[in-house]
Amino acid sequence: MGIVSGLLLLPLAPVRGTAWIADHLLQEARRQAHDPRAVQARLAALNRALDEGAIDEAAFEREEERLLTLLERPARPTGRTTTMNPARRRHV
Repeated sequence: MGIVSGLLLLPLAPVRGTAWIADHLLQEARRQAHDPRAVQARLAALNRALDEGAIDEAAFEREEERLLTLLERPARPTGRTTTMNPARRRHV
């Protein structure tokens, strides 16, 4: 990136930084949502809720199916790369 383009794009730096942070937060949330231990803990809590009468059988079955699907299939990659392209790196 040249000096002129760097200066012209400088006002967009906060937007690019915010987008980068949001992308990393989304990736981490997906990773945690698909963590087998977390899904198993949610299944256990779901069973407790059913036993206590906090939810009905239909709601239990819907949520159980969703959680079991999370366990069966791995997290989908976002298709975005978080590393900088080596060709775009500047050496100081």
